[in-house]
Amino acid sequence: MMIARDLPLPRAMATGPAPAVLGIVPPRRRHRRPAPALAWLALSALALAAPGHAAEPQPGFAATMPLAPPPVTARPANGAIFDASLGYASLVQGTLARRVGDPLTILLEENTTTSKSAGSKTSRNGGFSLTPPSAGPLSFLNPDALKASGQSSFKGDGTATQTSSFSGTVGVTIAEVRPNGTALVKGEKRLLLSQGQEWIQFSGIVRLSDIDAQNTVRSSQVADARMEYAGNGAISRAGREGWLSRFFNMITPF
Repeated sequence: MMIARDLPLPRAMATGPAPAVLGIVPPRRRHRRPAPALAWLALSALALAAPGHAAEPQPGFAATMPLAPPPVTARPANGAIFDASLGYASLVQGTLARRVGDPLTILLEENTTTSKSAGSKTSRNGGFSLTPPSAGPLSFLNPDALKASGQSSFKGDGTATQTSSFSGTVGVTIAEVRPNGTALVKGEKRLLLSQGQEWIQFSGIVRLSDIDAQNTVRSSQVADARMEYAGNGAISRAGREGWLSRFFNMITPF
């Protein structure tokens, strides 16, 4: 008598999972619980993110180089001393910044003060009184029980004040000269200190006519101005809230 376990299994059944009809129960695979990767990723991103403080300077503010000069050709021997191809300064414009790559100085003079105040007050009073007759079927009513009064009041005040000041200088270069007499300028200044790095980045649109003889322009005369002053290092990290505190402040309902 042959036992079922001694029977040769077909090739398809031998290579695949054991059938249940032969009394062989395949082992169950244990489902591993997925590690909380999303939670750790969120905490890591929250720890690295610092609202209001950039970890590195943003790209796109590098100095613009002047256009490459045309190839030098052989100068014809005409006996003249003046040659416009060698470069010259006009008696009217002088050395004012006018071309792509020319540097100029931006005077940072930003003073902003905002104030807002709001207040409201409401009040309301009401009363009701009824005097029953002294004789008759309603004489048993108490006059004090037929009196009612109500009162409500509200008062709210709100005040908001903000003052900001930013002063200094930053050198920029002309990145693009436009046909309407304006130019796009951009530049940055980086300071490497013993406790970190600080930088000032500036970009905007200036009118060429606003550039004075010293090649300076006030920041109040720059359109679409973008200024950024930030830094990193130990001192900058000490002035920020910890990542765990920011996490609980983000999920707290209060």
